[in-house]
Amino acid sequence: MERTSTSNDTPFSSDLLRGANEIAVFLFGSVKARRKVFHLVETSKIPVFRLGSMICARRSVLMKWVAEQEQRSVGQTTH
Repeated sequence: MERTSTSNDTPFSSDLLRGANEIAVFLFGSVKARRKVFHLVETSKIPVFRLGSMICARRSVLMKWVAEQEQRSVGQTTH
């Protein structure tokens, strides 16, 4: 039996991004942005977790985080 995420019943394994390269491609469209991912991890500005020494993230959680960042940005520009 495969675990599913609670948000949209996506299988956990397909929701999981393994490593800075996969996270960089997902967020920035290029593996070249991998250093940006490490910077965000080091400054605790991105929702990630570790499996051993590997940085991991869930697509669904990152999408929610991006939406929250957009809302904050919109809120700051309207005040």
